[in-house]
Amino acid sequence: MYSLILLNGGIGSRVAAGQPKQFVSVNGLPIIVYSLVAADAVDEIDEIILNYPEGWRDDVEKLVVDYAVRKPVTYAPAGATRHESVRSLLPLARNEHVLLHETARPLVTAADFRRLIASPHDNVSFMLPIPFTVAPVDPATGKVTGHLERDRLRNVQLPQKYRLSDLADAHAYAEANGLIFTEDGTLATVAGKDVYFLDGADRNFKVTTATDVRLAGFLLGGDDEGE
Repeated sequence: MYSLILLNGGIGSRVAAGQPKQFVSVNGLPIIVYSLVAADAVDEIDEIILNYPEGWRDDVEKLVVDYAVRKPVTYAPAGATRHESVRSLLPLARNEHVLLHETARPLVTAADFRRLIASPHDNVSFMLPIPFTVAPVDPATGKVTGHLERDRLRNVQLPQKYRLSDLADAHAYAEANGLIFTEDGTLATVAGKDVYFLDGADRNFKVTTATDVRLAGFLLGGDDEGE
């Protein structure tokens, strides 16, 4: 069985909605609800570990009740950073295998979670080919410093799957070396763990701006496949 660590602690100031972005309504549903409903449909997930921004726990719990989420949910406060949030949530997982997702990606489907679970590898992330050229630069001087092979680069997405002990080891490695990461696939790799990828989908984007909210509403307004 799998524990789902569902990151939900962001404030989302770039959305400028006067509330955390996960509570913004998209097609009549708060963004957070889409991930909860997708996870609730997956039999292999038997618990959800959900964090919340400071001062918003009651609102999060109410949504879980209002939308009849059947999985048991453990609530925890968000850390100061995403990295800190993941590290603090890991000890709450009771299964040796965990799934990691964030409510800011509401276009996740139950089929996405099932694809990860079906992978023979312990540590797996959805990733997407990059359709544009990326260059390393020196921000201080404004100078381009080299060249990157686009075919060997991927846009890291969520959800991701990990053996709990591997991810805990990776966070211990980061803490011991004073490192902070913005996602866990590269963290685990740098810490010496084998991480694999599955081809993701371009619709599985992170809602960050008001434009993203409108785009998510458009995409979620159609007939979703894979449920």
